[in-house]
Amino acid sequence: MLRWMFSRADREAPRAAYAALVEQARAPTFYQELGVPDTVDGRFDMIVLHLFLLLARLKGEGAEAEAFGRAVTEVMVADMDENLRELGVGDLSVPKRIGEMVGGLNGRIAAYGRGLAAAEPRPLEVALENNLYGTVMEVDPAARAAMASYMRREAAALAAQPLNALLSGRVVFGTPPEPPR
Repeated sequence: MLRWMFSRADREAPRAAYAALVEQARAPTFYQELGVPDTVDGRFDMIVLHLFLLLARLKGEGAEAEAFGRAVTEVMVADMDENLRELGVGDLSVPKRIGEMVGGLNGRIAAYGRGLAAAEPRPLEVALENNLYGTVMEVDPAARAAMASYMRREAAALAAQPLNALLSGRVVFGTPPEPPR
């Protein structure tokens, strides 16, 4: 699974891309203004949302793009493993928790893919409510709509970025969405 770790040159670009995902996912606006839970789960979901956007952009771009997407995902899994250990999760429990996270990752990617492909906004908003806002008792519809709009905007922006730039680790996201008024 972690083949990318063996070549220094091969791991720099996926690490840079993952760093861009994490940096964007940590923007305070998501948590302070848009109601994403500022928890381990909420932060995981924000990283997954941005990983999804990158993977959706890479889809259908050939073997090199697919391999790059897998490598970025592997960087994320390695980071999650390290973070769980730092949080004090026991060594024997980490593989189980990572397996749960990967299962959740796959489910979220499928739900976001269906939502983003839909012509109307509701399926993406439902996917966000079930995943990103899954632990929130009452989701602000305006915040959910702002997040769905943000995802559509960022998917279009990533589609406009050159593939070779993305494969070299230069992933650029726009500003987080404006908080609902």
